[in-house]
Amino acid sequence: MRAFPMATLAAFFCLVAPWAAQGQRLVARPGHHDFGNVQIGKSESFTLHLKNISSRSVTITAVTLNGAQFSLGKLRLPAKLRPHASLDVSVSFAPARKGTATGSITVTSDDPKSPTVNVQGTGVSSGGGTTLTISPSSLDFGNVKVGTTASLQTTLTATGGSVTISSDSTNSSEFSITGLALPVTLASGKSVQATIQFTPNASGNATGKAGFVSDAGNSPTLVNLTGTGVAQSQHEADLSWDAGEQGAIGYNVYRGNQHGGPYSQVNYGLIASTSFTDYDVVGGTTYYYVTTEVNSQGQESGYSNEAKAKIPN
Repeated sequence: MRAFPMATLAAFFCLVAPWAAQGQRLVARPGHHDFGNVQIGKSESFTLHLKNISSRSVTITAVTLNGAQFSLGKLRLPAKLRPHASLDVSVSFAPARKGTATGSITVTSDDPKSPTVNVQGTGVSSGGGTTLTISPSSLDFGNVKVGTTASLQTTLTATGGSVTISSDSTNSSEFSITGLALPVTLASGKSVQATIQFTPNASGNATGKAGFVSDAGNSPTLVNLTGTGVAQSQHEADLSWDAGEQGAIGYNVYRGNQHGGPYSQVNYGLIASTSFTDYDVVGGTTYYYVTTEVNSQGQESGYSNEAKAKIPN
């Protein structure tokens, strides 16, 4: 995949720790994963990307998983990752019983800050073959200023027969559901969209769940929600760039403190748009940004050209 140019950015503060800790060489993408609802007796998988973001090689000696209902694909270890190289790991969830299961993936390497990735999933009964599926099954709102509102959409689809959604709710006052007139009946294969909003009332990480009650076998159907509230402040860095290849499903933003890197990733989940606001900036500091794009196979491009942001005092 080719790199693409980054457009202009404007420098404008808030305190949010970057996704990759300072000095960390090996990172995992995603940092956590929720399989959502999976029928008992079936299996769902996702690909975990382990990437060396440094200019030095990293040797992975072990990848271990804790969680009886989860499994890892085959790996040839030890594996030496050259600078900016990555290793893909297949992770599967095959529920044996109803309820939520949790697990963790521990990566061992010569990087003392090697990541640990938490996973979870919920086993559900078939309910006569009728289910209500949600895509995506988890939403990350990223950084949102306290007192303001960010919105993301999720799609609910009936499979295996018609489904009547009777009610919805969230378990946190910072998250709310709008745009869905209930009750609503969906014919098999039909979908409806719901808008979920995040309005942080304090600085820090926020988590929650949105639930949809229906007559489907996997009711209640849940969406996992995360976001970070950041305080109103004097400075921020607004970034925008040109889209690269067609087929890109998202972008990552990296930041360094000197020209040419090294860079650390600052976004938590993939960015769907071609813009990003970095609130974790300090007045009087100069930052250097690059971006990458990710396609539907999870492949990531090289770095774009570098953009410089000098934050005023």
